[in-house]
Amino acid sequence: MAVSAQTDRNPARSVTPRAAQRGVVDLRGAGRALAGSYVYEGDALVTGWHSHDLHQIEYAERGVVQVETATGVHLLPPQQAAWIPAGTEHLTTIDSDVRTIAVLFDVSLVPEPGDRVRILAVPPLIREMVVHAQRWPIERTDPDRASEDFFRALAHLVADALDHEAPLSLPTSSDPILGGALAYTQDHLGSASAADVSRAVGVSERTLRRRFETELQMPWRTYLLHARLLRAMARLAVPGPSVLDVATEVGFDNVSAFTRAFARHCGETPSAYRRRVLTPTA
Repeated sequence: MAVSAQTDRNPARSVTPRAAQRGVVDLRGAGRALAGSYVYEGDALVTGWHSHDLHQIEYAERGVVQVETATGVHLLPPQQAAWIPAGTEHLTTIDSDVRTIAVLFDVSLVPEPGDRVRILAVPPLIREMVVHAQRWPIERTDPDRASEDFFRALAHLVADALDHEAPLSLPTSSDPILGGALAYTQDHLGSASAADVSRAVGVSERTLRRRFETELQMPWRTYLLHARLLRAMARLAVPGPSVLDVATEVGFDNVSAFTRAFARHCGETPSAYRRRVLTPTA
């Protein structure tokens, strides 16, 4: 994961990578290891648009991370992992007080990586192996047989896990009208209506709804619900606001409606999710 700060971007807004911002970040450097780890621990940060020549799985040990590509915004709460195939341009937004562990693999180790970012529910074995991988940094210059066998085994487990994707992503668009509608919706989650959004971007409600259905393959109302739930997951993953506070902040009329929607989307109640992600792993 790159750590070149860009602080002039609002992380709530979706934008498409621009050529001037792109760059390949070489984390291996002079090293020749087939795989290795990279640890980030620190405060809020927005990286530049970048890619790697290595496949990457990034595990959020603490805090919330957002990974954005040209086609989607992906939320990475604690105890989940983001899979980022080699060559995928992305921008990473790091919340305050975050610790992540990335494991980077030579492209030869994962022959069918897919072509997009995915958020994965991390099984205990993969989690423990990712944590253990910290002993072998990606830039090391003295790879040995034991470490390479370890990373080959982890690569096989990760490849199998790619079929188990978590519903933690939102679509983006380079279209000015849709991009404006997505940004307005994100900025007004607590009160947004289709009428408000259509006025903000200068189209009729009918046109707005048709554009969402045609270009994003989802109704605007579904996008709003998913955006509210992802924002709620990010808010619940840090100490502080109560479940009621979060429900109100993201636009639900009452806790019961919020709990039902959250459990349907995430497979657990807001309170259970909060307990799980805020409980330190052994």
